[in-house]
Parts: sequence; structure tokens; C-alpha cells
Amino acid sequence: MNVYVRELARELGRLGFAVDVFTRSQNRAIPQVVPLGPNARVVHVEAGPPAPVPKVEVHAHLGAFAEGVEAFREAGRLRYDLLHSHYWLSGVVALALRPGWGVPVVHMFHTLGAQKNRVARHRDDVEPPLRLAEERRIARAADRLVAANPVERAQIRWHYRADPDRIAVIPCGVDLRLFHPRDPREARARLGLRAERILLYVGRLVPIKGVETLLRALALLKADGLGATAVRVLVVGGGIEERWAQDGEPRRLRALARELGVEGWVEFRGGQPQDVLPDYYAAADLCLMPSLYESFGMVALEAMACGVPVVGSRVGGLAVTIQEGVTGALVPEGDPVALGRETGALLRDEPRRLALGRQAARWARRFRWPCIAKQVTELYGELLPALPEAARHPPRC
Repeated sequence: MNVYVRELARELGRLGFAVDVFTRSQNRAIPQVVPLGPNARVVHVEAGPPAPVPKVEVHAHLGAFAEGVEAFREAGRLRYDLLHSHYWLSGVVALALRPGWGVPVVHMFHTLGAQKNRVARHRDDVEPPLRLAEERRIARAADRLVAANPVERAQIRWHYRADPDRIAVIPCGVDLRLFHPRDPREARARLGLRAERILLYVGRLVPIKGVETLLRALALLKADGLGATAVRVLVVGGGIEERWAQDGEPRRLRALARELGVEGWVEFRGGQPQDVLPDYYAAADLCLMPSLYESFGMVALEAMACGVPVVGSRVGGLAVTIQEGVTGALVPEGDPVALGRETGALLRDEPRRLALGRQAARWARRFRWPCIAKQVTELYGELLPALPEAARHPPRC
């Protein structure tokens, strides 16, 4: 979501829109206003402790946040024409500001609490009733909703009874200047990798991402004879949610890897800067996404843009983002046997794997950010009759 907001804001700024991205201040050492790109900036608003706090606790500070946004607007004598909120907490603020500003609200959930609860396998994965109630209110009150794919659109309708005519389907984008095919040998050298086969996971270390399924699939691959080949599985991910920082999910996964006998295969490399991620993708033979739920699957899109096939769960947006047999493979969620079988088959069939990678890179081109921004501005044009024609239909795509 952070990548989405940043890249969309930058692209809209390039098109001539003035974009302010308001976010809660978590560190007073960071300036209140930080440039993001041409015509785009981030504004840090003080609301609650100047430090990270659990997401549900942020809700108690949303009133102060809205007041901070309004104070910034008044101090700068600014006039905003539209509110585009992301995630349920921001949607609450957008609806609070709308009456005073008299502007439309466009909202994108990115993940749905109700859908997360359907697949939750641990009580700490369950989203609270407060979130579900607020998402239901936002779904019914926002002027327009953005779903990343038809699957998410159907889920918004099903869970929250949203008006389908107000839901636009606009996918996430990818920065092709950063994510593109590279020489895998050079990428491996830069990362210090010498294994014959490299598998990659990128994402948060929380149960809903299915890393446990990945580890169990590795154990099956090892028992099936892949152990004769030098294998490395790179687990790249940070941003551990607060509740799991306490429960020690990374520690549990390391213990499970030892128990399954694949500890020597797995490297937990932590979070990585975005400009380093392309080397990880390029170095990989396959990118694995064993999630129990994904609203879109931006990691899959980044991997495909780098020419790397993806083996992912047939859930949510992954079922649309990954083209079965064209850019990768889909398997049932939570099924280590299926994940291991498909991964092993692709590792053993290099011509097929390379062909999938080439097709994946071509497929990803349609998701470049100028094309996504064009669809967003067309949606804005439905709500803002005075929007200039050039902004309604920008030429770049």
C-alpha cells in the first residue's frame, strides 16, 4: 500500500495534479513536509504518540488527525478538490473531512477485514469488529470505491453490500524503470549467492502470508531428491506487525525450519530497500507466494516485471495477477504438497520456466504506472466535471 500511494502520487504530480499525502507523524525528527516528487509531497500530522502503535489503536487518534489535516489546510489557505483515501483508517478521516470541504471521496481498501477473517487460522489474525463496522460504513458512504481486480470487487459487494456501480476496477502498478529483467548471474554475485537454485519469498512475516506452508513444501522437496542440488530460499521481509513482534513469529518460523530439516536452505534476510529488491528478483529461479489472502499481490507483479515466474496461492488478487500457465502457476492455499510439486516441476523444467519468465515480463508491461494513473484520473473525471480534458485523459501510458 505504501508503494501504491507513493507511486500514484508521483505519477499524478507528473501529470500536473497538486498532491498532498497526509500521514500520521511517528518521528518528530522528520520534517512536517517532505517532497515526494514534482507537485507531490508528504505531510506528517501529529496525532497520538510520535511512534508506531498497533493499527487498531490509531482509530482513537483519528479525530485529532482530521483536525491536524484541517489546520494544515487552513494555515496554507489550500483548497482540495478531492479526497483519495487508502485503507480503512484513512477512509474514516476522509468521511469526517468531506462535509466541511464539500468534495468527493474515492476510497481503496487494499485489504478487507472481513475477508482476512474468513481465512484467519490464528486468533491474533482476526480483525476486530470495529474495523469491519468502519469498512462497511466506508463502502456505503464513499462516492467511489477502487478495487484492484474483479475478485476484490466481488468481495466488497459480498461482505459490505456496496453498490457495484460505485466500484471501479483499477489494478496496482509497477515501476518498470526499477523492476525489469536483469542478468541473474550478476545479481547473484552482488548478493553473494552461490547456490545452484534460488527460491524467493518477499513479504511480511505474519501467518496469513503462508510462510509455514512454504517451509513444509521445502521439506517435501528435500525428501523428493532436490537436496542433491544446492538450494537457497531467501526470505525477504520486514514490517512485522506489532502483535507478532511480541509473539515471535520469525522465531517460530526459524524453529520450524530446524524441525523440518531445511534450516540450511533458508536465509532470513529481513527487510530490504526497494532499489535492492530487483537484484533479489533477478537472482531467483522462482518467486513463491503461498499467501492465504492477497487483495492484489504487488510482489507477484514486481517479480514478473523482472522476468521471474511466480508460484502462488489461488486466492484473491493472485488468481488474477498470476496467469496460470502463462506467467506462473497457481496452487491451493495452505497446501504444501501442491506448492512443493509445482515448484519442483518448474525447477526441473528449465525451458518451461524460462518461457514463463519471458511471458511474465511482457504481461507486466501493461501495469506500468502511467497507465494506472490514467485510469485513476478518468475516475476522478467522473466526480469532477470541471477537471480539464488533459487531466481526464492524460497522453502518457
